[in-house]
Amino acid sequence: MRQVTDPHDPAVEAFGRLQQQIYFEPELLIPPPVIRALLALPAGERGNFLVVAEEGGVLLGGTFFHYLRLPNTGFSSFMGVAPSARGQGIARRLHQQRFAVLDQAAGGKVEGVFIDVVAPERLSPEALEAERRVGSDPLARRQAFAALGFSRVDLRYEQPVGGPGGGPVTHLDLLYCPHQPTEWVPTERVLETLRAYWRPWLGEQRAEQEVEKLRQRAKGARLRLLPAA
Repeated sequence: MRQVTDPHDPAVEAFGRLQQQIYFEPELLIPPPVIRALLALPAGERGNFLVVAEEGGVLLGGTFFHYLRLPNTGFSSFMGVAPSARGQGIARRLHQQRFAVLDQAAGGKVEGVFIDVVAPERLSPEALEAERRVGSDPLARRQAFAALGFSRVDLRYEQPVGGPGGGPVTHLDLLYCPHQPTEWVPTERVLETLRAYWRPWLGEQRAEQEVEKLRQRAKGARLRLLPAA
């Protein structure tokens, strides 16, 4: 288990291949050239990190994630384990190491980690077949995240772009793993996290528009955390 700090480390390409191997929507993945560019950026309001699990020089799993300074949270862009290495506790160790890296970036304790994950009940038959072709199960994925301590944020969530015709991706839920167990998450923490995560991708104005849509749906100062699976 190690953190990759050199953008030219061969593990970056290996992680890209792993993503392609195990995820059913390759067009939504962050490709290795972009990961390299993000790893090369200086730490500031947003830090970018890659942690990998290896054995004998072979990549077994990895997670690419971000520290967002203003909300003091993490957002995980991807975490996965090779099919041949599953059932060995690698995902849990990656998750624990992710928290350790985020805590170090925060200079203390990060509030928690967010991730958006497919909602099995909202997948089309075509998407379910694509999942089957890469050997993945959306329900098992949700159960795995639940076992790591993630809960579903009680808020209708959409990834702003990447869906049909360039529109929103509507088959995702927002999950959250707090550092300390709780049944609620402050709405502002969710909004500030997504604002910081989306801003480099969407630009200031569009990110603010999308955050305002979420604010209107939230209708309260805190959001319930529901079972992830």
